[in-house]
Amino acid sequence: MPMHDTSLCWLRRDLRLHDNAALYHALKESRAVHCVFVFDTDILSRLEDKADRRVEFIWHSIRELRDELQKLGSDLHVLHGSARPLIPKLALQLHAQAVYCNHDDEPAAVARDAQVADGLADVGIDFHDYKDHVIFERGEVLTGAGTPYHVYTPYKNAWLKKVDDFYLRSYPCERYFPHLAQIVCPATPDLEQMGFLPTDLSKLALPCGMSGASIMFKDFRARLPYYHEHRDFPAIKGVSYLSTHLRFGTISIRALARDAYHTGGQGAQIWLSELIWRDFYHALLHHHPQVVGHAFKPQFERLVFGNNKAWFAAWKSGNTGYPLVDAGMRQLNQTGFMHNRLRMVTASFLVKDLQIDWRWGEAYFAAKLNDFDLAANNGGWQWAASTGCDAQPWFRIFNPVTQSEKFDAEGKFIRRYVPELKNCPDKYIHAPWTLPALEQRARQLVIGEHYPAPIVDHALAREKTLAMFSVIVDSRGLETNEPGEHSGGPLYG
Repeated sequence: MPMHDTSLCWLRRDLRLHDNAALYHALKESRAVHCVFVFDTDILSRLEDKADRRVEFIWHSIRELRDELQKLGSDLHVLHGSARPLIPKLALQLHAQAVYCNHDDEPAAVARDAQVADGLADVGIDFHDYKDHVIFERGEVLTGAGTPYHVYTPYKNAWLKKVDDFYLRSYPCERYFPHLAQIVCPATPDLEQMGFLPTDLSKLALPCGMSGASIMFKDFRARLPYYHEHRDFPAIKGVSYLSTHLRFGTISIRALARDAYHTGGQGAQIWLSELIWRDFYHALLHHHPQVVGHAFKPQFERLVFGNNKAWFAAWKSGNTGYPLVDAGMRQLNQTGFMHNRLRMVTASFLVKDLQIDWRWGEAYFAAKLNDFDLAANNGGWQWAASTGCDAQPWFRIFNPVTQSEKFDAEGKFIRRYVPELKNCPDKYIHAPWTLPALEQRARQLVIGEHYPAPIVDHALAREKTLAMFSVIVDSRGLETNEPGEHSGGPLYG
């Protein structure tokens, strides 16, 4: 490919200077590369909460990215507005011959990129996009018949058979840093200038930017050998907490997968399998964009949910009367993070105990999660709701009490987020309504007064849900073999 005099590298969900596919190709194929990030109002205008931790996380990560570029004699164009007109406009202003970026498989992003590419083509500017946020994407892992996989385990086996050091290699951007344009750009807009407010992000254990990702990966690396033993227990520091960094690309997926692939032991193997789940859901979204807003299994579009708004409000606020469910929801509301085990428990409870449409819960998680990723969030919710590909069988319903007993036996996590239960004995912490009435009064834990009574009876709710699904499913059932329990998707956190 001939060298371009000037190119523009458009950063989106890849906020790093190292091991970045689009940046590497732009630098290698250009004499002067400008980098740009757009605070895209087409996305930001849809955020109802103007104190959004994700916007602040991006803002801090952009500030660090800009600092690093300035150390190299370059700078970062930071724009605020719709990317659709802004990218072609900036490319024209810079007399760029090409715009480089990395893929984004979300349907709205695909449409945006197509419009930007068309706008660039109209004025004779090339558009180049690359795989960067997954190891294998789109049509790279297919069945022998050339069709996409709809079951995770065969996909995982094919993924592992295909992967090698070539696919895990790092892009050596540093080799071409001298090709960064030597420029000075206007100041980055403040959060307030963009209509957003500072959040409590600085109080959370979530360092931002490339440096924050490096710190957290180093910390997780020391715990990786025990990952398979600790990952399901929310009171233990067992997971990676890297999901927000993966979502915004402040760390490379290749760095994580390469490390897991070459590290021995069960912990690394299980961690790699979670990263493969992430590829699986992104490939699914590419091949089946209709899963956004619709059940992957179309027959489940006919499910008739009760959608009790009072119950939904209780679920959102963490006041269902089921301690582990409530602790998970309060963790989400207070921090923007939820342990993956609890994502499954709370999602199952919403759909199969409260008979509320999975799309309501999916939307709430999308609004609250720091690490919100459409592909994984949709895949996880459809897994829990039994409407997705390779989903939990419809007749398998989590018991919120036994899940609590199994994964937070001493109630440490529950007490952290449900302080009303701090004086509840371990014996009753998972079902505090069974605490004798006299002891409730003595411990200032009167159910219905100090802590809610269960809003539904799990056993009765389970029967109601089975009946709800049975209307759709014939007597033979859609799933004849109940699989063993698995994580239901990438283990976020």
